[in-house]
Amino acid sequence: MKKPHRDTIFVEQAEIIEHIAYAGEQYVMRVKAPQIASHAKPGSFAHITCHPMQPMRRPISIMRVDRDHGWVDFLYKAIGHGTKLLATREAGEQLSIMGPIGNPFKIDLSRPRALLIGGGVGMPPMVFLAETLKSLLGSKPFAILGSEVPFPFTSRPSTIMVPGMPAGVIAAMPLLEDWAIPSRLTSLQGYAGCHEGYVTDLARHYLEALSEEQRKEVIIYSCGPHPMLAAVAKLARDYDLPCQVSLEEFMACAVGGCAGCVVEVKTDNGPVMKRVCVDGPVFNAQQVF
Repeated sequence: MKKPHRDTIFVEQAEIIEHIAYAGEQYVMRVKAPQIASHAKPGSFAHITCHPMQPMRRPISIMRVDRDHGWVDFLYKAIGHGTKLLATREAGEQLSIMGPIGNPFKIDLSRPRALLIGGGVGMPPMVFLAETLKSLLGSKPFAILGSEVPFPFTSRPSTIMVPGMPAGVIAAMPLLEDWAIPSRLTSLQGYAGCHEGYVTDLARHYLEALSEEQRKEVIIYSCGPHPMLAAVAKLARDYDLPCQVSLEEFMACAVGGCAGCVVEVKTDNGPVMKRVCVDGPVFNAQQVF
């Protein structure tokens, strides 16, 4: 039987267009990769050869694409040998990039109040999804983004009102603000304008401010570290909301061959092991938490 991910993954020699460093060893890299840009969907990722001296690729989520101009944006944190080598690469250099990989978020247009929750390097899929939802829905998604290192952008006070926000919680992501998509930021580091707490704390404020009928229109999409996703899954259970999560996992091949990224997934026939790379990275939250 033909696998659904066959013939949809490309390998491109991608030129780095720009590579911008932010505090906390975070980087945004834009590359010219027309085939990947053309086929990527929110939740997709790419497997990148970080440096000629490091043959094993690294999986990095896709943050934005421009299908007309053929570029792809990645946000990543330099935390290991491979990504630290990637951080040394400069505009004009070329990288071997394989992608797009993975099952993306399944957009449910019957739930127009999309709540996007991203933490750390789980923010990029939320940006991609927010831009996609904006083009599909009459109403705008609401994004809650959290970080315990400085955000990889300069936040600014939001001009978009959001129900349930505590006084003083006004910091927003400028890119989303420019798209007229409401966002709010959370952290335990005392950053100005941010909610002092977890992303799920702020999400509860928002959900409690909605009417029962409005809550029936909510769906949660999320990406971030495992403990955060477990808390998001609990939040969704508490309010009986559908929830999709994009898992972060170490990967070797990223195309389903090595089975090194398997997780247990609950099904009607009992638990099964699924590969995060090609069976995910997006799963129903209640099936994995």
